[in-house]
This record gives sequence, structure tokens and C-alpha cells, in this order.
Amino acid sequence: MHPKVKKSTPGACPYCGMTLESKGGKGEELRAFRDMAWRLGIALFFAIPVVVLDILGSLSQEAVVYEHYGIAQAALCTPVVLGAGSFFFRRGFLTFRVNMFTLIALGVATAFFYSIVATFFPDMFPVSFRASKDRVDLYFDSAAFITVLVLLGQVLEMRARVKTGEAIRKLFQLSPKEASLILENGIEQKVPLENIQRGNRLRVRPGEKIPVDGMILEGESAIDESMITGEATPIVKGAQEKVIGGTVNTTGSFVMRAEKLGNETLLAQIIEMVSAAQRSKAPMQKLADRVAGLFVPIVVGVAVLTFFLWGFLTQGPSWSYGILQFVTVLIIACPCALGLATPVSLIVGMGRGARFGILIKNASALEAMAKVQVLVVDKTGTLTEGKLHLNRVYALDTGQEDRILALAASLEQQSEHPLAQTIVVSAQAKNLPLGKVERFHSQTGYGIQGDVDGFSIAIGNERWMLSLGISIDPFMKKAEDLRRQGQTVLHVAIEHRAAGLLALSDVVKEFTREAMTHLHKNGLQILMLTGDHQMTAQAVAKELNIDAFQAEVLPQDKIRFVKELQEKGLIVAMAGDGINDAPALAQADVGIAMGTGTDIAMESAKITLIKGDLRGIDRAQKLSKATVRNIRQNLFFAFIYNVCAIPIAAGVFYPHFHFMLNPIIASAAMSLSSLSVVWNALRLRRVKL
Repeated sequence: MHPKVKKSTPGACPYCGMTLESKGGKGEELRAFRDMAWRLGIALFFAIPVVVLDILGSLSQEAVVYEHYGIAQAALCTPVVLGAGSFFFRRGFLTFRVNMFTLIALGVATAFFYSIVATFFPDMFPVSFRASKDRVDLYFDSAAFITVLVLLGQVLEMRARVKTGEAIRKLFQLSPKEASLILENGIEQKVPLENIQRGNRLRVRPGEKIPVDGMILEGESAIDESMITGEATPIVKGAQEKVIGGTVNTTGSFVMRAEKLGNETLLAQIIEMVSAAQRSKAPMQKLADRVAGLFVPIVVGVAVLTFFLWGFLTQGPSWSYGILQFVTVLIIACPCALGLATPVSLIVGMGRGARFGILIKNASALEAMAKVQVLVVDKTGTLTEGKLHLNRVYALDTGQEDRILALAASLEQQSEHPLAQTIVVSAQAKNLPLGKVERFHSQTGYGIQGDVDGFSIAIGNERWMLSLGISIDPFMKKAEDLRRQGQTVLHVAIEHRAAGLLALSDVVKEFTREAMTHLHKNGLQILMLTGDHQMTAQAVAKELNIDAFQAEVLPQDKIRFVKELQEKGLIVAMAGDGINDAPALAQADVGIAMGTGTDIAMESAKITLIKGDLRGIDRAQKLSKATVRNIRQNLFFAFIYNVCAIPIAAGVFYPHFHFMLNPIIASAAMSLSSLSVVWNALRLRRVKL
């Protein structure tokens, strides 16, 4: 399928003739499958008597009886070819370029219309077209059963597509139809999900599905997120923690605030990413498309040459044999298997990844992941939980700790940085009053400043303070000691004077060490980039056995670092979760976003790990290698099949062995080649990740 083709209704790709993929998984594939199965049933119903009549006609000694059998075959074959098989002609002749359906349509049309003319106007044919008993052979049986076998191949292919699309349809079914809205007077009311607005307070009871993405305001519960993350163990969540629409509340009751609705929800983004990935093309698929584009005209040329060689060089009904082998070459050489070799493997592979919480945005990312040599990782939110805890507030003037925290939290309310939320929550937990903020300014990678209740406040790293001309000498030693312990330090200045320190710490994610071990075993070089101080970064890098690190980097430094690695000829993957990681994620050969991070990071990346578990990178690489290997096997099968089959179909064995390949056998062989590719691709559903 051509990835840029978009239609509002189901149909075929105008370039390759393949069935278009649905963008939303709303049942279009299932309807297409049922339509094709219905066509197969009709074709089989009429094709069987066509074959029976062909056998009876060949046994008949009477020319008149043979003619009557031919008329009956024509009547029965017409609904098969022009009815059930009509889409062959639409896809083969009405597209922008020749494709595999062009060969099928040419072969079926030749057999059918040749037989129509031979039935109703037999005197038009010279002796060289006549077989024994002075009859012109009819090929209604070939036209009918070629149609049946191609339809069977299409049905089995679509069944595989339906199977791989089940994950998307199940995701659609996750969203509840209504939610319990808490009105301003405290009364709860069930309302349709489409009536929920951002900021509404919703009640979620035990056993209910969470209606939309949001944050818990009151209460605590264990949330079953297995359909999103693949992890069976429910996760206990409480106030100020995020919840995902479509997941299940198992135990307690809680009140949440609706934050993301409709297409903004994580569930909707997952559905779009999976369906978009299935519509995309990998570089290997583009190569197969180019080969198929050259292959079809060559096959038509070989078929025409076969027709004339049989007509001029053989004895008996030579031109009749020429027609037969012309059709046989067209049918057996149909590159269906070549067209399926890559997309079926990609669809199955991406579906397998989705079950493990690995969302792959496009096919090229899945292919490139197998070649990655260097993994660049962000620290906060990627290697660590990203849930910083405020360990302690240090004040220059004794007894001013709460005042410094209150002023800092007031200013941080205006920031979206993960550190900001931690500081605000810490101040709220101590019931500290937060002031009014004016003239707020943020400098990414440095810090923030503004006025709080008339006081000029600045918060940030050492570079930020120095750029503002603020001396931090009173806190230099304390800051160094804290960083050696792996803590993040923020300086706080009041009225352009160093006033205190905020010491925050983050914990390494539960499975990060295991993930680093596996990635090193895979031969990946791991580099860490972080905006944190050198000492803090060094402590984390040592703990996780990271090959190299660079601290105090700005967003533009990250993208520059990735470019430098690429200029050395390395294939680079970048893993991150924040807005500041987005440029580097987009630049990397494979950008990997944490599903626990920002929307911008996920939009910039090509792979998203829903739970933010770095073991997903190892799984993604295993899946990528298995899928690429599977595609190569499929392409090998498809090429070998065509290389071996075309000479046999053309009649290369006839001079020595008097062996001719029947078009029906050719059609069966063509269908089997396609099925072998589909069956091989389905093995990916069992690949161990």
C-alpha cells in the first residue's frame, strides 16, 4: 500500500491494488474480509459446475453436445469472473501503475474471453487452434478456478490482517461509554463520555473503567493497566498521580480531574500510532515495490514471447497451447508473495510489540532498530523515576527554610518542569501560603525567575545564577557534597542574593539496571546526556555502569551530540521523556520516548515505551531483528518461487518430457506461495521478547 494514499471509504490502493488499511481499526478490515469471503463463496458455488461441465464436454463425442456444454459453462463462469472476480480488473487496469493484479486480470481475462469467442464463434479459429475432434479448447474451468484460488488467497491474507488488527479493536472497546460526573453541588450524575469537559471532577468506583486521562484528586486505589502496559500487577496510585483512560480501577474509590479527552488521550494516541505504523513502509518494502514495478512488465513480455514461440515452433493445436501457456505464465508469475513479504511481517511484528507496551510509529523505525549501535539516554524520567523528592531545604539565614520553600514553590507554579511539581507539592504538604507571581521568565536548561509578592526570585543551576550575576559562594561546598550523593541541587536567590538550596533526589527505575545489562550484552554502547551537574551525573553513570556521560547539557547540545555520532557513521537511538529531549528524539535514527513523559516527546519519537520500562528497548531490538530476519526469509521465498516457476510455466520441460503446466495448477501454486509468506510471518506472534 502506498502510505500517502488516503480515502474516506474502504477500497484499494490506486498504486499497487492492495486493500487499504483502516486508520482507526473500526471494523473496516472485518467488513472487507467478510465481503471477500462472500465473493469466494459465490465463485466456488458457480465454479464447481463449470469444472464438471468441462469434464463432461471433453468426454462427449457429439459436437452439438460439446457446444451446449460450452454455452452452459459460459453462463456459469460469467458471475465468477465478472462478478466475484471483478475487483481483479479494477485493481489491475484502473490503478496508476501495473501491479500484481494486472497479471491476474490479464490471465483470467485472456482465458475467459478466449473461451467466450471459441464458444459462440468457433469458425473464426484456424486449424492450429483446434485440438482433437476438430474442436477449439475452452478454458472456462481455468478462468473460474484461478478466480477461486486467488480469492482464497485474498481471504486468508485478510484473515491474517483481521487477526493483527484485533489489538486495535480491543483498545477501542476499552473506553467506557459514560462517566460519573460530580456537579458543583456535590451530586454525582452519569453522563455520556462525549459530554465530559477538561477540568471536570469524576468519581471512579471499584470495578469501573477510568473514563479519560487525568489526575487523582482524592482517594487511593490499585489500577489495572495491563491492557496498556502489558504488566499484570495492579499499580497503587493516590492523590496527584496520573491515571489512564480505559484502564480498570480494581479496589478503592477515588475522585479524579479530567485532563485529556477524545483524541488527546493516551489510548487514542496508541490506536493512531499502531494503525499509522501498519500503513507505513519500511525501506525493504520500498525495494520490493521497485522490483515488482519492473517485474510485471517483464513477465507480460515473457508471456507474450511464450505465446508466439508455442504458436510457431510446436505441432498440433500450437496456438491453443500458446494461449494456455500465456495464461499460465501470467498467473504463476503474479508477485503476490513479493507484495506480501514485507507488510505482513511488519504488521504481525508491530502487533507483537504492542502487546508488550512497545508502540512503533512507522515501519522504518522497526527495521532501523535492528541496526542500532549507540543508545543515548536522558537521565531524569528515563533512567530514573522522574518523581523527585525534596529531601531538604538549606537556608543561609537560620529559620528561613519555610519562607524559601514558599517563595520557590510560588514561582515554580508557573513552570512545567518535573522539578517544579515536586517543589509545589512539598510546599502544599506543609500548608505554606503561595504568593502572587509577576514577570515570570523561564530559560530552558538554566532556571526561572520572576517576582513573588514584590520580591525578585531566581531559581536554577549554577550557570543560571552566574548569568544573573548572583554569587553562590556560600553554598558551593554544600552543593558539591549533595551532588556526590547523586542529589539534584537548585539554588534559590532572593533580591539578587543567594538565599538557599533545594536538595532533591530521584531513584533509579526498578528494572533499569537489568535493562542496561541486557543492552550491553547486545553490544550497544550506552551514553547518558543530562542537564544535571557533573557530580550528580557521575554518581548515576557509575551506579548503572554507563559507558560515558555528558552533564549540564542544553536541549541544543543533545541534538548536536546525536548529529556528531551520526556523522561518525553510527546508527543512533535516543531515549528520553521531556520536552527538552524532543529535538534529539526527532534527529536520532530511532527516537524512543517514555510513555510516562510528555506528549511532545512521544510525538517526536518513532517508538514509545508505554510504561517507560527500559527493558522495552531490549525487547524492541529483539523484535526488530526477528522481523527483519522474517522479511528476508519471505523475500527469498518469493524471489526463488518466481525464478523457478516462470520457466516451468513457459514450457521449458515440454521438448524433452512433454510436460505442460495447467493454469489451474499455476494458480494454486501462486496462492500457496502467498500463503507460505503469510504463515512464515505469523511465526512472529510467538517470538520470545
